[in-house]
Amino acid sequence: MSNDYFRFKQFCIHHDRCAMKVGTDGVLLGAWGCVEGRRILDIGTGTGLIALMAAQRNPEANVLGIDIDEEAVVQARENIAESPFCSRIECVLQDVLTFESEELFDAILCNPPFFTEDTLPDDKSRALARNNKNLPFPLLIKKAAELLAENGVFSLVVPSGLVQEIVGLCLENGLHLVRRCQVHTTAQKPPRRTLLAFSRQDMKCDEQELCLMNKDGSRSPQYQELTKDFYL
Repeated sequence: MSNDYFRFKQFCIHHDRCAMKVGTDGVLLGAWGCVEGRRILDIGTGTGLIALMAAQRNPEANVLGIDIDEEAVVQARENIAESPFCSRIECVLQDVLTFESEELFDAILCNPPFFTEDTLPDDKSRALARNNKNLPFPLLIKKAAELLAENGVFSLVVPSGLVQEIVGLCLENGLHLVRRCQVHTTAQKPPRRTLLAFSRQDMKCDEQELCLMNKDGSRSPQYQELTKDFYL
């Protein structure tokens, strides 16, 4: 996914001016995360990928994407404008920690920054986009809980090693884990990413496993089924 654009079935993502390119994490969250309801928020929208996937999956929803990267917002707006969902998606330059909304959101999606100062990638712009210094998990989760409607669902994708921390922080903010999907690159490897969904409702968690690739490197049947409405 290193070209200047990535074409999906119903829209195209140009990402040459964005620090974070189209990647598996975003596609997974966009295809798996909860998008029910009328109002959806995509925190850290980047290229607009997740916002577009949410709009495609829920034709009744209005989607708001927010990001602090001006170049990313400009390119996301261009991607959205060229899509069939442009009338239902808005993208704004906004720090989520200072974001206020009169109406709460039925679904919130986030592919959050998770690198610390010691684990940043080499590329400076990519490092900035992935550094959680400006959006630490305690503040992100507190804000998501404030913006989430009573029956809403907060979905995110994180490194598997951070799951326990995220679950604990969500509980502190009145959010219960209701869905979890551990994502394996291949069946033989431990999970590297985990998809999580939280609700104010305390219910039994739906536990799932997803393997991305077959032994030959092709997409697994599970992954193909999850992304069949998006990948060409």
